[in-house]
Amino acid sequence: MQEFSQNSPSVLRELVMSLDGLDVEILDVMLISLAILLLVTKLGGEICARLSLPTVLGELLAGVLIGVSGIHLLVFNEEPTLPFFWQEFLHNVYHLSNTDVVGLFSFNTKVISLLSDIGLIILLFEVGLESDLSELLKVGKQAFVVALVGVVVPFSLGTFGLMYFFSVPLISAVFAGAAMTATSIGITAKVLSDLDALKTTEGQIIVGAAIIDDILGIIILAVVGSLLRTGEIEIYSLFYLLVASIFFLVGAIVIGRLFTKFIMGLTEKMQTRGQLMVPSLFFAFLLASIAHHVGLEAIIGSFAAGLLLAESEKGEELKRLIAPVADLIVPIFFVCIGARTDLGILYPSNATNREGLIISVFLIVVAILGKLSTIFSVWDKDLNRMAIGVGMIPRGEVGLVFAAIGSGTNLISPAIITSIILMVMITTFLSPSLLRSVLSKSKEEQLS
Repeated sequence: MQEFSQNSPSVLRELVMSLDGLDVEILDVMLISLAILLLVTKLGGEICARLSLPTVLGELLAGVLIGVSGIHLLVFNEEPTLPFFWQEFLHNVYHLSNTDVVGLFSFNTKVISLLSDIGLIILLFEVGLESDLSELLKVGKQAFVVALVGVVVPFSLGTFGLMYFFSVPLISAVFAGAAMTATSIGITAKVLSDLDALKTTEGQIIVGAAIIDDILGIIILAVVGSLLRTGEIEIYSLFYLLVASIFFLVGAIVIGRLFTKFIMGLTEKMQTRGQLMVPSLFFAFLLASIAHHVGLEAIIGSFAAGLLLAESEKGEELKRLIAPVADLIVPIFFVCIGARTDLGILYPSNATNREGLIISVFLIVVAILGKLSTIFSVWDKDLNRMAIGVGMIPRGEVGLVFAAIGSGTNLISPAIITSIILMVMITTFLSPSLLRSVLSKSKEEQLS
């Protein structure tokens, strides 16, 4: 979710100015892109649904098809390489120069990337609506322990393993270990929601642990970022993030409950369409903005808003109203994850790829086993421990943020970046099917 913000305002301004006068072309390319995106998303989801696979897997594969490994409709690098037919279409229809074509597609990708971020915010708002705050608080201690184990184990194994077995320098090893700590709540939450398992105790532990993971991941990212910049850890930044996290979550629950009553009272007096949806989304976006402003992930704010609104008397109605919105925009998030997946790093003909592939095997094993180790931290024997462990495996967008930061510095080798990206790819694509299999097996055992 940080990619757009990494571009300086001056770079963005130059990009927009370079496209001045191309309003019609920008709109056409945007509409064509969105049309293709929605089409392949739905087709991918339908195919996977008919094969009894998670629909999110189809959306991820759809992203691969239209991304850097496919037709290059979405390209997330600075100088996108566009297929011949895209260039010819824009040259022949609009008579654009190569510079305009590249600028047009870069701008198009930035906008869709922003829509992807909004899709993730909507997804976590929906997850909050489908969660139970009282149940989440009940499993709070368990979720915290699961999150802590899921951070410490992969980080320790990854860091020391790279240094011992591969003689990787300290900063690179710490960076790779840190990239394995966070959990992609988006992937897991979508699968849990599709399987009606979000409100189960296991589902609440996974969601709670993933949220805590997100906060810990941000703190770890701050540590790694300061190491890359100065070679030292900035204590002030860590203290600020920790205090901001606690104050935000407590404040969101305490003050947010009062604000929720105000919103529900407001909806009773409104006479226009969207009297429930619009104020609710305003609340979600407001909390998301506040969370982002204090240095947290915006999704933590939207999740908190969903949790609070779920307690209201109109919680069930709001769930039904948000579903069509989520169906439209949330898949864009998963498609963008797939679109960023560069299968070119799997080609062993490149020397850097060969080194990266060897390290990747180690990181993938550590990434999976590190999160599966959380099953030993679950003290209730009646719970589906394996589902909790598997639910923590995907890295998704969080790992890609680490890779993007690492690629922007000379301190992290290309082989380590390749390894991190491959680890993200495998855990992201493997987790939905594994989680569905574990949860389905558990249901069958309960019925028998």
